[in-house]
Amino acid sequence: MKAKRKERLSLVCLFITALIWGFAFVAQSEGNVMGPFTFNSIRNFLGFLSLIPFIRIYYGDLKADRHTLIGGICCGICLFLASNTQQFSLLYTTPGKTGFITACYMMLVPIAGLFMGRKLSRKVAAAILAAALGLYLLCIPKGEGFSDINRGDMLAMICAVFYTFHILCIDHFAKNAQGIKMSCIQFLTCAILTLIPSLFTEKPELSAIGSGIVPLLYAGVLSSGVAYSLQIVGQKDADPSVASLILSLESCFSVLAGWLLLGDRLSLRESLGCVIMFAGIILTQLPDRRPAEAEASSAGSEGKIASAAAVRAAGPVEEDSHGL
Repeated sequence: MKAKRKERLSLVCLFITALIWGFAFVAQSEGNVMGPFTFNSIRNFLGFLSLIPFIRIYYGDLKADRHTLIGGICCGICLFLASNTQQFSLLYTTPGKTGFITACYMMLVPIAGLFMGRKLSRKVAAAILAAALGLYLLCIPKGEGFSDINRGDMLAMICAVFYTFHILCIDHFAKNAQGIKMSCIQFLTCAILTLIPSLFTEKPELSAIGSGIVPLLYAGVLSSGVAYSLQIVGQKDADPSVASLILSLESCFSVLAGWLLLGDRLSLRESLGCVIMFAGIILTQLPDRRPAEAEASSAGSEGKIASAAAVRAAGPVEEDSHGL
């Protein structure tokens, strides 16, 4: 009975995490009032600060070993490219569309794995085809061609590619790194790198920052520190496959947030594209029913997708401690 109660609590934590991350797309969109680079720099710095107390509790000190430090810097560079491309996409398209297009990295990770000698299962291949069809319906208006893709949608697609590199970078370093410390370092790295173009191209003003303080606090503290903590608590007692399915709801919540808070509307064609894409996302999260030996051949890339939504928003989970 106690185990079931813990599992239910875990699922609630994961659901809230996905909800927070989905609504964060609206916060990002509204935060562009101060400039994309300025918003992202301050947001990541707040994310860095929000994880320090948690590190103190979890590890007892703030020291990071060399592997964790290098991993955090490398992941921070990837996050810099991905998060800023995403932030600029929100200047030209809706939070809901950005959320769904960004989620395509869940299909791109196993494709990238092909170049590293990993196999692609039929299930993931079908999911990739579904995502491609959904993406076509979502981004290309009826009767028009690829040259008519919205600039924001194109930037979101590029963002998904950068997040694929981010996942692979985490895959490389997370096995022997202190996960939460590595996340903290990646936030600081991203904040510093983003600050440089913000100073030269946007010239941040206190009045603009003040007008966007609510989106900043939401994206920097709630979406990073609080949601990350909830994710760790949730994944501790939840089945990894169930956890990944719940976290996949992030893209759905991004559409819901845009509708409730900004009045965004999707056409029937775009809505159908979202449904097909989400079906592809869900398909990648379903556990394979095959022998352990065959599973091992693709576990490197596909196994990481189980926590892909979590990794995108906050960084790697402690694999040894939380079973991922």
